[in-house]
Amino acid sequence: MSSTEENLKVVAVEVRDIRFPTSLQSDGSDAMHTDPDYSCAYVTIRLASGLEGNGLTFTNGRGTEIVVQAVKSLSYIVVGKIVTDIYKDFATFWRSVTSEGQIRWIGPEKGVTHLATAAIINALWDLWGKLVKKPVWHLLADLEPEVLLSVIDFRYVTNCVTKAEALQLLKQGQVGKEERIKKLLQTGYPCYTTQAGWLGYPDEKIRELAQKYLDMGYTVFKVKVGKNLQDDIKRCKLLREIIGYDRTLMVDANQVWEVQEAIDWMKELAQFKPLWIEEPTSPDDVLGHAEIARALKPLGIAVATGEMCCNRVLFKQFMQAQALEYCQIDSARIGGINEILSVYLMAKKLGVKVCPHAGGVGLCEMVQHLQMWDFVALSGTSEGRVVEFVDQQHEHFVNPCIIKNAHYTAPSAPGYSTTMKPESIAAYEYPNGSEWQSLFAKGLFQDPKK
Repeated sequence: MSSTEENLKVVAVEVRDIRFPTSLQSDGSDAMHTDPDYSCAYVTIRLASGLEGNGLTFTNGRGTEIVVQAVKSLSYIVVGKIVTDIYKDFATFWRSVTSEGQIRWIGPEKGVTHLATAAIINALWDLWGKLVKKPVWHLLADLEPEVLLSVIDFRYVTNCVTKAEALQLLKQGQVGKEERIKKLLQTGYPCYTTQAGWLGYPDEKIRELAQKYLDMGYTVFKVKVGKNLQDDIKRCKLLREIIGYDRTLMVDANQVWEVQEAIDWMKELAQFKPLWIEEPTSPDDVLGHAEIARALKPLGIAVATGEMCCNRVLFKQFMQAQALEYCQIDSARIGGINEILSVYLMAKKLGVKVCPHAGGVGLCEMVQHLQMWDFVALSGTSEGRVVEFVDQQHEHFVNPCIIKNAHYTAPSAPGYSTTMKPESIAAYEYPNGSEWQSLFAKGLFQDPKK
């Protein structure tokens, strides 16, 4: 083995349980998740040279320790590998993680093991970006179509998009790419805010935050619904009074309704002209979403879903069944960038708009890269598309996302924007971090060791 190869060997995979006490302020609260503590399983992949890649998967507090254990169980597949060998045949490597002969049984390609996969894969992409000294969106955009295809596992989706069709789509995306990169660098990518819409917020806080984001140039707002119809009517009315009807409003039920209940409830909220209802029912119910979509179409209300969609196969079915109009990929829910790229390709072929979910720890940081790649190298447009932005936990990242005029600014630092500050890790690692020790001492949270 050459000294260069020796330097590129993966010598360690470390994983930490990082949690933030967001439930204290009802940040992130919705009809399903009433007391979330925004958290992540944070992975560091270290090379012999000392270079590190950082990746994460977003979690909601309790249960993060289970994802951490799953990362440890999968890490043997990565340690000892020459990292450039992984990148040369990334699809095969991805399949070796998702189809590990024994661990696969407790997925497969869903739930805890897939969240762990995402954290590992995201760390590998961060490392790739750092190796070639490019932000991940630019790394993706610079890959030749054939090379980009080599990172995607097409198993189970060829009845929607074949490799040959995907190659054509990517080749078409090369036309005008440089002009779009220039435009992206000048203006960024449009975003919307959910920050004024959390279900646990009192009216005064909603009013104050809606006005704040309106003054910052936001024209698209999202509000949480689904617990109490009269409260939802009141909250939508309040937001419309502030933002008017010339701006866009979306609503999000976070999976709490039955199919018919979703239809009936949205007929009551139709007066507020929402662009979409997000996650109206079970995230696995393709036919239920299709039924809701058909019923609400005459009211001008679309269906959006995907943040809890567990893999490319389910996305395929949602799109083929016309069960969603807006596809919401999540950068940590399915198996990292490799699998997400296949969803973008299916969406492109079927004419579905991708509007990513973001907001949890590191999600905004990651997902901006994916949507920017799509704009410059695949769909070629941001028309009718917008990325979620939630103003939470960005201060804990070395290269946080930057918003100007309600647009994500194109990242310039190498990697996937997923490296956390050492002091944040020291403060918020659970349960021994200094902030958690302080919260336990004050009696605000129960110390799990007692």
